[in-house]
Amino acid sequence: MKGYGQFCPIAKASEVFCQRWTTLILRDLAGGATRFSQLQRGVPLASPTLLSRRLKELEAEGIVERRQSAERRGWTYHLTDAGEEFVPIVMALGTWGQRWSRRDLGEDEIDLDLFLWATENTVDASAFGKRRTVVQMNFDDQPAHKSCWWFINENDACELCLKQPGFEVDLYVSGNLPDLIGIWRGDVSLQSVADAGRLEMHGNSRLVKAFPRWLSASSLAHVASQRQQRRV
Repeated sequence: MKGYGQFCPIAKASEVFCQRWTTLILRDLAGGATRFSQLQRGVPLASPTLLSRRLKELEAEGIVERRQSAERRGWTYHLTDAGEEFVPIVMALGTWGQRWSRRDLGEDEIDLDLFLWATENTVDASAFGKRRTVVQMNFDDQPAHKSCWWFINENDACELCLKQPGFEVDLYVSGNLPDLIGIWRGDVSLQSVADAGRLEMHGNSRLVKAFPRWLSASSLAHVASQRQQRRV
């Protein structure tokens, strides 16, 4: 880990936290990810070797603790008190990003895997009640082999399925990836996309009505952008 060669506390903290991918790893640990595979999904462009190195560096600094899993097969990762203290700073970065760096996303930022991961981790599975509810999400703009995904909701928990889970589908949702990402980010409302005919929902009327609550937006979606106002 390269240093700044300064005794300033800001410089010392930056040596730890300003390494590439570190803030995103802390974001995902704060969001409930504990396994290496879960952390990989949050930083898909980081190689496994680099992710492993970052985790070891954070562990050496006392920011992350590695524990043997309950099944004693592999390891899990958890924030220490020092790591938890940094979480509000991570969220402050997100707030600043929503307010001042919001813009139209580039094609390389429209990431299906990241959206699926974020959806699985942020939906309100309790919106459909306790009984098992299967949501089939179809992406009209994706290749055939990536166009259909399933979310199983049961007992207030949600699980993403890469293949047809073998249960009857309760709610069908069809749309395009940029719109769904925009809804999650708070750039557009679900209702406006649906009214424009770019989002369709088919199923039990109770589930259709509950879908907006289920598809919870980012915790930062409420932060209004100031970028346009700044340009005026």
